[in-house]
Amino acid sequence: MSIKLVTEGRKTNPQLAAWSEANLPEGFAVFAFPEPPRRLLRTTNGLERISQEARRRTRMCRHFPNEASCLRLVSAVLMEISDEWETGKAYLTFDD
Repeated sequence: MSIKLVTEGRKTNPQLAAWSEANLPEGFAVFAFPEPPRRLLRTTNGLERISQEARRRTRMCRHFPNEASCLRLVSAVLMEISDEWETGKAYLTFDD
């Protein structure tokens, strides 16, 4: 990778330059996708929505007898969301 940051950074901060050379290509991989799904992939909105739904469901129960019961509820919520994405309502599609 011949980014100006990497080439000039080798002189002043070789560790940062090495890290940048190793990790920046992964960070820019999102630009290989078409425009519509790119916006969904580069933000954390999907993760925030999943966390919000899990919080909403656990707040409804308020008190759990143990940690395992909370984990079962959150796992069920995540499986429900996964099923929706796989079979019906898709958050991310690559169809034009």
